[in-house]
Formats: sequence, structure tokens, C-alpha cells
Amino acid sequence: MDKVLKFLKDAETYYLATVEGDQPRVRPFGTVHVFEGKLYIQTGKVKDVSKQLHQNPKAEICAFKNGEWLRVSGKLIEDDRNEARQSMLDAYPSLQKMYKADDGNTEVFYFENATAIFSSFTHEPQIINF
Repeated sequence: MDKVLKFLKDAETYYLATVEGDQPRVRPFGTVHVFEGKLYIQTGKVKDVSKQLHQNPKAEICAFKNGEWLRVSGKLIEDDRNEARQSMLDAYPSLQKMYKADDGNTEVFYFENATAIFSSFTHEPQIINF
């Protein structure tokens, strides 16, 4: 998982795909963090992405960097503990202008049964499950 985290942080932006009804929805994200051995992302409960993940937790993220791309797919499970939210906010101090761990809006999700696939046009895919 360290390789996955490093790639996503180095890429700075990844794209999160969710489903709304029968329509895929994709948007840029930047928050990614490991807490208690799990890969987390962060959003706000008022956002459509939150509603979509609560309806259908299956999601995929994709990032591209230096001719290589990474896709991570699995279920995103909400962690409703203040310490999980605070850990994310501590990792991204700039978020603290908009979010607080106990504001009723900040939300963190971790990947469950995830598959990460590193790909490029110059090497065979590398698969990591976590």
C-alpha cells in the first residue's frame, strides 16, 4: 500500500468515479491518507459524491504520472470516528479552513477489498490487493 499512497501523493490529483443511478460520475480529488493501515479519502457530507457513495459504495480512483497510471477499485466505507477524520485533517492542514473533525460535515472513507493496478505502455501491469 505504500507504493499506492506514494503514487497518489506524487500525482497530487486523482479522479474518483462513483455511480449515480445508471450514470457514472467522475471528479478530481487530492486527499489521500493512510490511517490504521487503511487507505482513506475525504469529502463533505453535503456533496453529491457523499450521497453517491452511501447509495453505492463501489468506487474507483485513477491517477496518471510520468507515463504510468494507477487505478484503485473497491468499496469505500465511511469511518465515522472523530480520530479518523482528525487524522486526515492533520495530514492536510489546508483543509482545516473548510472542515473540522466534529463539524457534522467532514467525512472520511477507507477502501475495503481494494485492488490497485499500476499500468503503462512500457511494462506489464502490477497488481496490489489490500
